[in-house]
Amino acid sequence: MVVSQYTAYLDGSIEEVAIDRYAQADDGSVWYLGEHVFDYRDGIVTITEGSWLAGRDGPPAMIMPADPQVGDVFRAENVTGVVFEEITVKRIDQTVDGPMGPVSGAVVMEELHLDGSSSDKVFAPGYGEFDTSSGGDVEALALAIPTDRINEVSPNQLPLLSISAWGILENARLEDWEAAQPTLTRMKNLWQELKANAYPPRVVETLDSALEALDVAVTDEDVAATSQAAVEVAQSALDLELLYRGNVEADRFHLHAQQLRVHAATNDMAGVVGEVAVLKWIRDRLAASLNEPRLDNLNADLRALRDASNAGNMSAAADQAARAAAQLRG
Repeated sequence: MVVSQYTAYLDGSIEEVAIDRYAQADDGSVWYLGEHVFDYRDGIVTITEGSWLAGRDGPPAMIMPADPQVGDVFRAENVTGVVFEEITVKRIDQTVDGPMGPVSGAVVMEELHLDGSSSDKVFAPGYGEFDTSSGGDVEALALAIPTDRINEVSPNQLPLLSISAWGILENARLEDWEAAQPTLTRMKNLWQELKANAYPPRVVETLDSALEALDVAVTDEDVAATSQAAVEVAQSALDLELLYRGNVEADRFHLHAQQLRVHAATNDMAGVVGEVAVLKWIRDRLAASLNEPRLDNLNADLRALRDASNAGNMSAAADQAARAAAQLRG
């Protein structure tokens, strides 16, 4: 059995986490064995509806057939009164636009939900569930590793871009705009050099927008806007580093710790609480790769962070997040 963690964000804030369970049958079909759902509002879990476990609440359900044919119908979820999804295969052997170029062999399916609504779902080789959309809204889009991995050494410009973003974040906190300007110029030059590579268009567009926002914020000497834009530049740069390195979870932890500090500086309590949740979920992804002493230290840091957040002490939460990230990377 494979257990996966699905995390969704809306406007940068954690929106949903699902712990999904899958297994593959001898004929190659993939079966869904249940999920534990957490829906967030203002950083707090408010709904867990839709959670189910095969054998306890209902039967397992096929989520990907081994040899789909047009007209095939199956139910990916079917627990009475809890979840229901019926899938109809609409098209096979399709070519779709992937993150790194065309992907052949995709299958397009229509998904009927419990409330009677429907949406299209695309499965593609090397990605599994590739794209889900409804009414023009993209609900899920996959960048797969190792499928999209670039088998080259990461360009030196990428970590320098991230380091420069964190440097500008510190400049903003100190309101040292004189130091921020040359760093911003260097970042623009680094990005122009990097854009010569064939990177996923969505990431390129996001980084372009973040860097433009950073330019405006630094020019306006706006501490809050500069801090947020710097985090967003670093986030897109880290997405690109994922293509080369595969595992960037420790750096992802550091990024969200910095996002928490940005929220704390603007007294955004919901933002702080949400980032505490994000750091906890990243911890779960990291746990298997840490030795026992490092995991114990991380757990202790996260407990202290949660206590500070629960007490509404945003300054202490910001300090604790920075400490946890520094120790994890150290």
